[in-house]
Amino acid sequence: MSIKLPKIFLDSGNPEETKRAKGLLGHIDGQTTNPSLVAKHPEAQRFLSQGKKLTEEELLKFYRQIIEEIGREIAGSISVEVYADWDSTASQMLKQAEKMFTWGRNIHIKFPTTEEGLKAASEFTKNGGRVNMTLVFNQTQAAASYAATLQSKETHFVSPFIGRLDDRGVNGLDLVKNIIKLYRKFNKQDKSNILVLAASIRTLQHLYSSIFMGADVVTIPFKIAQEWVKEEKWMPDKHYRPSQSGLKYLKYEDLAFYNNFEKYKIPHIEDDLLDEGLKKFVADWKSLAKI
Repeated sequence: MSIKLPKIFLDSGNPEETKRAKGLLGHIDGQTTNPSLVAKHPEAQRFLSQGKKLTEEELLKFYRQIIEEIGREIAGSISVEVYADWDSTASQMLKQAEKMFTWGRNIHIKFPTTEEGLKAASEFTKNGGRVNMTLVFNQTQAAASYAATLQSKETHFVSPFIGRLDDRGVNGLDLVKNIIKLYRKFNKQDKSNILVLAASIRTLQHLYSSIFMGADVVTIPFKIAQEWVKEEKWMPDKHYRPSQSGLKYLKYEDLAFYNNFEKYKIPHIEDDLLDEGLKKFVADWKSLAKI
C-alpha cells in the first residue's frame, strides 16, 4: 500500500512565511488564513503594541494587501475568512464573501460551519464561489458541508480542527478519519467536490497521521514545516500506526445522506468548541479594529 502525499498548504497570515516556506519545502500548494493569523502579522503586532486600532475599512484593506502579497508567491488556493459571530446572518456573510472573492485568482472563502454559515456557503457556491468550511468539530457539520456544496462544480474544502479537539482531551485525528469514511459513503449516492483539509495541526504526529489516513489537504504552520524538513520530509508507509495516547476515542457516526444541508441540525451549545472558536476569531478581529 503506497501512501499518497496530499496537497500541502501553509497556515499563516504572513507573506514572509510564505516565501520562507517555499524555500524550505520547494513548493506549497496553497495557504489558509484567519483573523488569529492576521493578528500575528508583524505589522498588526506593531499596531497592537502602540495601543492603536484600525477602522473596519482599514482592517479589510490590510487583510487584502496580505492576500495579494501571498498571491504573488503562490498560484494555488488562498483561504480568506469572513467576520462572523452567532448573530451574523447569511446575507451579511455573503456580502463580505463577494468582496473577498475578488482579492485573488483562486480564493476560497472560509465560512463558519453554523446554520447561517451553511446558508451563505450554499448560496455562494451556487453562484460559482469556492468555500472552505471552517471550525468543524463533528461529523454533522461535515455532512452539512457536503450537502451544501452538492450543486457546485468547483472544488471546496471542509476543515476539521485536530488540535482544538486534542485540547479538550478528544482525539482530533479520529474526526479526520471519520469524515473521510463518511464522505466515501456519501460519494456512492451523490458526489460533492468537497475535499477534507486537515487543520489545526500542532505536531508532526498530526501531519503524518493525516497523510496516512488519506486527508486530501493538510495545512501546517511554518514551525511544523521546519520540523518536517529536519526529518527530510519523511512520509508514513503502510506500517505506520497513528497513536494519540491519553486522548478519548471519537466514535464514527454512520450518518444518513441528505442532499439538503438543512436536514443536519447544528447545535448552538454555550462553551462548546464551535462557540469557543467563533469567540476567539471575533476577539482577534476586535483586537485590531473597531468592529
